[in-house]
Amino acid sequence: MGDTPECPSPAGWEVEAESFKEQGNAYYAKKDYNEAYNYYTKAIDTCPNNASYYGNRAATLMMLGRFREALGDAQQSVRLDDSFVRGHLREGKCHLSLGNAMAASRCFQRVLELDHKNSQAQQELKNATTVLEYEKIAEVDFEKRDFRKVVFCMDRALEFAPACHRFKILKAECLALLGRYPEAQSVASDILRMDSTNADALYVRGLCLYYEDCIEKAVQFFVQALRMAPDHEKACLACRNAKALKAKKEDGNKAFKDGNYKLAYELYTEALGIDPNNIKTNAKLYCNRGTVNSKLRKLEEAIDDCTNAVKLDDTYIKAYLRRAQCYMDTEQYEDAVRDYEKVYQTEKTKEHKQLLKNAQVELKKSKRKDYYKILGVDKNASEDEIKKAYRKRALMHHPDRHSGASAEVQKEEEKKFKEVGEAFTILSDPKKKARYDSGQDLEEDGLNMGDFDANNIFKAFFGGPGGFSFEASGPGNFFFQFG
Repeated sequence: MGDTPECPSPAGWEVEAESFKEQGNAYYAKKDYNEAYNYYTKAIDTCPNNASYYGNRAATLMMLGRFREALGDAQQSVRLDDSFVRGHLREGKCHLSLGNAMAASRCFQRVLELDHKNSQAQQELKNATTVLEYEKIAEVDFEKRDFRKVVFCMDRALEFAPACHRFKILKAECLALLGRYPEAQSVASDILRMDSTNADALYVRGLCLYYEDCIEKAVQFFVQALRMAPDHEKACLACRNAKALKAKKEDGNKAFKDGNYKLAYELYTEALGIDPNNIKTNAKLYCNRGTVNSKLRKLEEAIDDCTNAVKLDDTYIKAYLRRAQCYMDTEQYEDAVRDYEKVYQTEKTKEHKQLLKNAQVELKKSKRKDYYKILGVDKNASEDEIKKAYRKRALMHHPDRHSGASAEVQKEEEKKFKEVGEAFTILSDPKKKARYDSGQDLEEDGLNMGDFDANNIFKAFFGGPGGFSFEASGPGNFFFQFG
């Protein structure tokens, strides 16, 4: 900072300018950069052709983080004195801090032409090369949609180029594409505080809102970005997608409310094809389409849609509830319990607790013998229907009827005969049936089915010992004779 001033002004002015510079140096040493800036400005006003004054003010502006202004001063200093090494270094540092690594490299190479052993220029040249490499990697990774790696590259590049809006915007856009909206909003907002007309930052703010399913607000930011930069391709595409998505989703909702489920399905499907990056809106669209499929009784397709919804947004309670209901309807109770547990852990409401309890009961019931299925009757079967079913099944599987069959068949029919007797014992008794229907453990109620004798039930039903017999009337044919 002790360069000899070169000023055509009278000697008194030179002395005064030098005095201002010295006072500026003193404030700079105290890290009072605002006062240092004021005195360097006075020195320049007094003697505007001195390279070192511009160089010193550039250094001060750099310390204040005002790199764009600093760049102007550094460039002026080397225009006045092309051999001014510190001027070239500061110009290079400003270019690098602002993200222009190519221009920075030229400045550092000029320093090395003037002083080939300059270690600072050698290091800064390496830094500029590193930034260029990170830029190239990020460009390739963005095309590959490897947004995490782009964020990593931009973080590394910003260590050398802390004032580069371009790097910050690319990082913010990738954070938005990764669903890290608060971080992306923060970066964009910081830029807008410094430059409220920055179209890229306005676009990123809109993108965050768009991906958070605040589509109307998002469109406002995209429109504002396009006012600032009418040729902003990304803002234009995002604005078009946002409007199309909003319209298609609303049309689908209307069709659903009108009961036109086939049309609603088609509209939601079309909406899902608009923008694969809009995770939150697409999760809702999948859930909506799942609801449509459940109305159309396409339950497996409804389950698939809800699964896609929670893959996109694993906090989406409505999708878990819809899928759980479909699991219940298709008797996939273990899966239903798992979904209801997830819901209840997230939102501990009475309603969710009851849904979980119901699913657990159905799961427990599903693991027992299905006595209704064994008798071949509906769960709402009347007493007479249960008796008729027992008569039919008991006679069909009675061991005497299969006495001429193989040992394997006899064993299987004997097992079925016993199960039919068990089923009738429970379902023909209103109290036992009620306990069975509610999912209670029958053995806990003193009903040990292991000690059960199906023959006793059979005899009681058909009127006691000797009440009937099986007689063969030819191969494979039987008739019943009652006493």
